[in-house]
Amino acid sequence: MLYIIGLGLGDERDITLKGLDAVKKCEKVYIEAYTSLLSFGLSTDGLSTLEKLYGKPIILADREMVEEKVDNILSEARGSDVAFLVVGDPFGATTHIDLVVRAKTMRVDVKVVHNASVMNAIGICGLQLYHYGETVSIPFFTETWRPDSFYEKIERNRNLGLHTLCLLDIRVKEPTLESLCRGRKQYEPPRFMTINTAIDQLLEVEQKHGKSAYDEDTNCVGFARLGSEDQMIVAGTMRQLRTVNFGEPLHCLVIVGKTHPVEDEMLEFYKITTENPEQKGNGIA
Repeated sequence: MLYIIGLGLGDERDITLKGLDAVKKCEKVYIEAYTSLLSFGLSTDGLSTLEKLYGKPIILADREMVEEKVDNILSEARGSDVAFLVVGDPFGATTHIDLVVRAKTMRVDVKVVHNASVMNAIGICGLQLYHYGETVSIPFFTETWRPDSFYEKIERNRNLGLHTLCLLDIRVKEPTLESLCRGRKQYEPPRFMTINTAIDQLLEVEQKHGKSAYDEDTNCVGFARLGSEDQMIVAGTMRQLRTVNFGEPLHCLVIVGKTHPVEDEMLEFYKITTENPEQKGNGIA
């Protein structure tokens, strides 16, 4: 059996009891480590913390392993119980849908254990989940690659009065262009997009298209380390949020659409004020 287990967003204690039971009976445990990270995932002892709780070693599954060598994991799951751990919920990334499809193609039994993800945890800011449109991803721009397909989706959401969740780029174990040209892989240092960088790129794309989908005065909500003990949530305009220090990753951004009075009332708790330009809300957790 292949168990695909959501870990939630915060720390090792966010796994469900059902998920923990499954991990403990598995012979091998992998953790996917490139579509997201637990709040302690940047620390040197992050994996050992999980291993201590589970009582067994964990194998780090990077992008290369999941996308190119996943058949090895699935072959193991044919003859034994194997756990594949995913930060958030197992179906928060298309990679994991592909994993299930490939498992079923190979006639490997799959059991999924769900958990909280960014897709529902953003509800803490008060914007109602059924008022969201299509989610978009904001990739890091380079000198020669500045994709902006997200702009049309944001524009469409805004025209419908819907909120837009922007997931910000995570680059972990990405090969450098030079190393690919030489045929010998060398990897870039890990990078995690900040809300500030995302807003800079969003405004650059708006200036390019000029359709007034949003501007510096558009209201947004910035989230950092969502689901952890030190999560940070700040509401304000793009102009205001681009000056806020949101601290350690991971970050995400919501572009606010048309709001209901109840949503406005909740957002007030997180608004930047002139007295406290980095206000983090009123302690809602």
